[in-house]
Amino acid sequence: MTDTGGDQVEKAVASCATLLRTAAAHDWEGVRAGRLEWNCRRTAEHIASDLIAYAGQLAGRATTAYVPFDIAMEEGADNAGVVDVIETTGALLAATVRTTPREVRAFHPYPFRSANREGFAAMGVAEVLLHTHDIAEGLGLPYEPPAELCAWVLGRIFPHARPEPDAPWSTLLWATGRGDLPGREPLTEWRWNNNLVIGTERLTLQGVTPAAAADLRAGGTGGFEWIEGGPFHGTREAAGMVASSYEKGVHRPEWGMFVLVRREDGRAVGAIGFHGLPDEEGRAEVGYDLAENARGYGYATEALRALAETALARDDVKLLFAAIERDNAPSQRVIARAGFTRASEEVEKAAHELHDLEESLRLYSREA
Repeated sequence: MTDTGGDQVEKAVASCATLLRTAAAHDWEGVRAGRLEWNCRRTAEHIASDLIAYAGQLAGRATTAYVPFDIAMEEGADNAGVVDVIETTGALLAATVRTTPREVRAFHPYPFRSANREGFAAMGVAEVLLHTHDIAEGLGLPYEPPAELCAWVLGRIFPHARPEPDAPWSTLLWATGRGDLPGREPLTEWRWNNNLVIGTERLTLQGVTPAAAADLRAGGTGGFEWIEGGPFHGTREAAGMVASSYEKGVHRPEWGMFVLVRREDGRAVGAIGFHGLPDEEGRAEVGYDLAENARGYGYATEALRALAETALARDDVKLLFAAIERDNAPSQRVIARAGFTRASEEVEKAAHELHDLEESLRLYSREA
């Protein structure tokens, strides 16, 4: 998993420009763009505006708000000129994505107020594909972008939308309120979802997208730079759980997996996360894993404290727990330093009997 998103931006813009050039002689101002309130001309200009805005956010390293600028077409610019601007702004976003370090994040409001280069690329691709569709619908033209582009977007900024493996374009249209899928309710409201990042003194806990999880499950890096010996096998197993949840349509990013990345060098040292959503009583299970070369430095404790504090600050979470092998003394020390306490023998016995907890495991918990 080595792509940054620059290639995908270029492919999306190429598919857009190819279609729009065939219709450059049409009346874009007098025709509404699909289900939008805008006409086709304004929608095309919006594509260009989004592309340059995303490039500006990344290039300017904006962290608290949008960079306050916009673009305007020259007076008298025809439809073909607007397509030229889309191609130019697309090239600028692709170049910015390729040259931005992977650890850089810039402001975007949805939903966690930041995105990395891959997130901005995915948002740019989504804007291009979807608004080209809107224009094509308004002008009565057929349009279907490459399936791999649609799947690429879905796996990065639509982690909550169950993908249809044979119909990624239909899935993307449904996920953005533009189409129907059999067996699913139509959407009237939607947001894409950039990955959540939780910061600590020495680490960032970076939410793993379904695309990154699938790559880790398959033996890749997930797009991270790992220290020697990483990722450990537990990380790959957890990534498989994330990928499986996404494929079933039950994945929720806040309750998924986070890779631990050192601030000092941008290298990944391990992973932490949840085994699923909180139950009806507000209980959620946590787990963590470090590459062998990263053990003994307190990274797991630091990460677990941050994750626990973030989760327990929510109204829907009352208790976090972890099941640890009785012979795993290092992990028991980690969980204790992070504020978890050993469950009573009575609670453990009930867990063994009622919930099939293995006899070799010990329970630790931390309450809100």
